[in-house]
Amino acid sequence: MTLVDVAAARTIAAIAESGTFEAAAGRLQVTPSAVSQRVRALEAELGRPVLHRTRPVELTAAGLAVLRFARQLEQLSADLRAELAPEAIGPAPLTIVVNSDSLHTWALPPLAGLVDLVHLEVLREDEAHSLALLREGAAAGAVTAEAEPVPGCSVERLGVMRYLAVCAPGYARRWFEGGVEATSLSVAPTVTYDRKDGLQRRCLTQLTRARIDPPSHYIPASAEYAEAIRLGMGWGMIPEIECREEVRVGELVRLGERAVVDVPLYWQQWRRSSALLREVGDTLREAARRVLR
Repeated sequence: MTLVDVAAARTIAAIAESGTFEAAAGRLQVTPSAVSQRVRALEAELGRPVLHRTRPVELTAAGLAVLRFARQLEQLSADLRAELAPEAIGPAPLTIVVNSDSLHTWALPPLAGLVDLVHLEVLREDEAHSLALLREGAAAGAVTAEAEPVPGCSVERLGVMRYLAVCAPGYARRWFEGGVEATSLSVAPTVTYDRKDGLQRRCLTQLTRARIDPPSHYIPASAEYAEAIRLGMGWGMIPEIECREEVRVGELVRLGERAVVDVPLYWQQWRRSSALLREVGDTLREAARRVLR
């Protein structure tokens, strides 16, 4: 198999972004027939389909691989332009994925130190679901809980984010006066980030070894999520680095020493990375080393 044609890869990227051959043709300033010919030639070269001809178009696994190549090519091209003419280009754009809790507690300050080098687009996604954006080529790097690298990516461990199960003192008196056990936990409301958030369920399993499904309030923003717990709406999992002092002074109450969940975090990035992406990765790793377990 020969190298993937650059024009074909960019055509796949345009189709993925616009959803149809016709819209991609307009973006590339060619005819829809030319787009179709490029796709057919690419599929013949690869020996497999790169997309499903639905509306909107859906990429196959091979198509996603070509899309990642196109995105990496864009990033490397921007890196080269910045190296050849930094005064004319200015900061280069870069898209990464960071989960809300990391962004809220430790990742933003180090990223702020890179503003002269990069114009960041930070996509927020749960640490257990961020890799889909890497597979799709929508992001060049991700803070994730997944140790298995996405094809074409490298992975390095950042550390462990420890979550404590906590609640407001008044809430504890109301719901856990008789103790934190299966009966009280089955009726005491929880605060959950969103329907992808499994931390509370993991904690319940650790505490009771039973499947418990208590009522829950969904608050999909890190600061407001913690505030809902402080206001007594329910108990929930807050990063230790965020609530340690509140627990120490009694403003929040832990559900018990065993009521913890440790989430290992990793940094995954494109293996064909630009110097800029490597700089972002190095900066996040150094910051994580200082604050994570």
